[in-house]
Amino acid sequence: MAWLYDILCHIRMRSDRLLSILLLLQTHGQLPAADLAERLEVSVRTIMRDVEALSTSGVPVYTVRGPQGGIALLPGYRTDVTGLTAEESKALFVLLSGSAHADLGLGQALGSALRKVMAALPAPHRPDADLTSRRILIDPVRWLGNSGQLDLTPFQEAVFGDRRLRLRYRRGRDNSVRTYILDPYGLVNKAGVWYLVADHEGEPRLFRTDRTRSAIVLNEQVQRRPGVELAAVWDILRRAIDEVPKPLAVTVRVRDEILAMFLRVQATDLAPVDPRPADGPGWTVVELSFRSPLAAQALLAFSADVEVVAPQELRGYLAEKAAATVALYG
Repeated sequence: MAWLYDILCHIRMRSDRLLSILLLLQTHGQLPAADLAERLEVSVRTIMRDVEALSTSGVPVYTVRGPQGGIALLPGYRTDVTGLTAEESKALFVLLSGSAHADLGLGQALGSALRKVMAALPAPHRPDADLTSRRILIDPVRWLGNSGQLDLTPFQEAVFGDRRLRLRYRRGRDNSVRTYILDPYGLVNKAGVWYLVADHEGEPRLFRTDRTRSAIVLNEQVQRRPGVELAAVWDILRRAIDEVPKPLAVTVRVRDEILAMFLRVQATDLAPVDPRPADGPGWTVVELSFRSPLAAQALLAFSADVEVVAPQELRGYLAEKAAATVALYG
């Protein structure tokens, strides 16, 4: 079947070239065959064959003989491929770093596509677009991000082949490694990090690809929920992260006699601020961070040895809980 693949590649290359010729002529009006051949990196003979193919297919293209001749389209003929404004042209050339496209194996295709767009842009827009591409660069990869080589091949095979995926994955919350059988919806690149959006046992989940220990495409048809698309699942998962309430900052006074034990017990809740002496002797001020007032309720276990200083709302909440406890056992 290799011969069939070669034929399909040749057809695709020629169709891309025919479109490029059409766009160039539409933009410039008339161009010598040698100019077209140089721009598209083919021979003049190839250009002439392509022009004949365009004419046969109904495109009103013709040749003008003589020293000032060339290849042109009939006046007034246009396609809907271009029509970009100056700002749209500049926006196309605010390039990403290429890392996302390279991860998908599309880095070379991106460069080729942008060269075609540049060639097809109206002449007044080309200088601004070229200058933008040389003056503005967006690199979405964080400085402390994963620097290893990322292999997205199994993820792409599962996504495009509609196959289930067996994933051995290191969870962020506890660093444990677990195995999941997933039904993928697609891949999302956010701030330079690739995420797999998939269902696990019918529930939407998000997996950072750089935490993957191994990924195996299974010979099983994917079992996505009917009528559900990648964009909808991503929106649900993204909002679940974006809309998480901010941590509750809490200031407490701790008796020095239990300070060491308190710091050990509350280690996961400590804010990145060093404890400091309180106004009165025998007490130390400690800054904490809780997910909610309910989580801060654990402070009642220290009885009168720990006092919440702020926020005032939490003091009131804990006072109510303490009073309810007294009433229960009174």
